[in-house]
Amino acid sequence: MLEEKILNDYKEAMKARDNIKSTMLSTIRAEMLNLAIAKKKDKCDDNDIISIFRKHAKQHDDSIDQFTKGNRLDLVEKEKKELEILKNYLPAELAPEVIKKVIDEAITATGAVGIRDMGKVIKEVNAQLAGKADGKTVSELVRERLSKPA
Repeated sequence: MLEEKILNDYKEAMKARDNIKSTMLSTIRAEMLNLAIAKKKDKCDDNDIISIFRKHAKQHDDSIDQFTKGNRLDLVEKEKKELEILKNYLPAELAPEVIKKVIDEAITATGAVGIRDMGKVIKEVNAQLAGKADGKTVSELVRERLSKPA
């Protein structure tokens, strides 16, 4: 289970005095605990934990962009190191070709004909891919596909 792996890695990071990794995993563990309490469970399931990691990865991507624009290269490096730690816990994302195939199936299933049906298609695609693809990538591919004349 992912929660046990995180706990073990946290302990190893503490023993190795790896401040960046131990701080990152401590933050994740706190969010897992808060989510478990909010859901009135003893533990989070793996999908919940992956969604926490995805949220943090997205925040780090945004921070890297902002720090790069602000010419704060010291902070960019720190954010990149933390992002690498996060990516080690995320499942590999699907290739764009696979996502496009799922999008085409979702368009057929929902009967989408134009950009106005984008929400229905994205909802269907996200239900099928459940954390295996980045939401931004899915959105761009759906927009591209629905903008093309059939």
